[in-house]
Amino acid sequence: MRSELQTPLQPGMRSPGSVRWTVIIWLLIGGIINYLDRTNLSIAAKPMMDELHLSNTDIGLMGTVFSWTYALMQLPAGWLVDRFGAKRMYSIAVLWWSVATLLMGACSKMSQFIAARFLLGVGEAPCFPTSAKVTAAWFPRKERGLATGIWDSSSKWGPALAPPILVAILMATNWRTLFYVTGIIGIVFIVFWMLFYRSPEHSRRLSPEERAYIQSDGAGAEQQIGQARIPWGKLFTYRTMWGMILGFFCTIWIWNIFLNFLPLYLQKTYHVSLSKLGVYASIPWIGGIIGDILGGYITKRIADAGMASPMNAKRMMITVCAVLAAVSVILVPFVHSLAFTITLLTLALAFISAITGSAWALAGDVAPGPMVASVGAIQNFGGYFGGAFSPVITGMIADATGSYSLAFISGGIIAGCAALCYWFIVKNPISDEVSA
Repeated sequence: MRSELQTPLQPGMRSPGSVRWTVIIWLLIGGIINYLDRTNLSIAAKPMMDELHLSNTDIGLMGTVFSWTYALMQLPAGWLVDRFGAKRMYSIAVLWWSVATLLMGACSKMSQFIAARFLLGVGEAPCFPTSAKVTAAWFPRKERGLATGIWDSSSKWGPALAPPILVAILMATNWRTLFYVTGIIGIVFIVFWMLFYRSPEHSRRLSPEERAYIQSDGAGAEQQIGQARIPWGKLFTYRTMWGMILGFFCTIWIWNIFLNFLPLYLQKTYHVSLSKLGVYASIPWIGGIIGDILGGYITKRIADAGMASPMNAKRMMITVCAVLAAVSVILVPFVHSLAFTITLLTLALAFISAITGSAWALAGDVAPGPMVASVGAIQNFGGYFGGAFSPVITGMIADATGSYSLAFISGGIIAGCAALCYWFIVKNPISDEVSA
């Protein structure tokens, strides 16, 4: 069984200090920039299609190339973060993906766009494994669900902020400027991150009281992969690891449909004008923000009340939300009112977001301390490798049928399968589980 050197966190023990929450705000900002840089394609899609004579399938292919690259690069990214540390790898990653975003604005041919999206996938891969690693180092287990929900909500803040901000830029300039602006923002951000961030064992801002609180329940130091008793490759022999891979695949399948086609769906199905798109395309992502943070808060309260362990609280949250997400998504093609459609899309993203936040936090519960980034990255690999098919398949369905209905119905069924994976397969921490 997993052993703990720290004194257990006592019920009712109050939190002294807030430096760790400042760290989470930095991860939130970095994640927002990460998603601005991958979401700007969905905002720029229509003028790109008009100017360069691209099809739905072309846009879907760009999304798929990014997802495949992003998925495959999760495997080395998680290991690199565990091996060389969060600060170093995060700094390299943000600079890399920001340059790739700038290059998107200079492209004119499909081959160039494909190359730029490939580079973007390489650069963005370490972002969320790094965030999981930082959270495991800075937060006691009972707080990790809420902390993860905050930084994981960046994946909803980005798409929520992108429509009003980037549509305004698009109307004032052109689609190329979208990529230039978001690329420059990332470069500015990483300069401040490098000046600010220190791991908890090297932080001078931590008070002795907050440091003791963090260390009381499995945190307080950023462990390296060399300290792990389990070889990296052996992670793939654990039942829990495969449950997380398959469960995240089911979640990211529908997530990628929202990420790549939500603005186009509203424009083509309800003929939403460009001037109104910024508002309508943002609303569902606001639901995602609320779902992500609220899901983390609820898992924290369940663990605080002693109703379930931190790990089981997250499994319960994922299971319930996967079922509710499936119902919401499947119903989308059967309503014919813009208001009802926006409501269902908002509910669906709230439930999906609660799943992603809890799934990332789950990595800190099931993984040995030195391998948190690796386990989170492998889970993310499963999600994005399988989910990479959804943008191009959705584009092909839309081109062939003139409708997105089949894509939503099949995506909802797949999303519901996440409940089966996380509840029936993910049962024990990897360090406690016998290798298969």
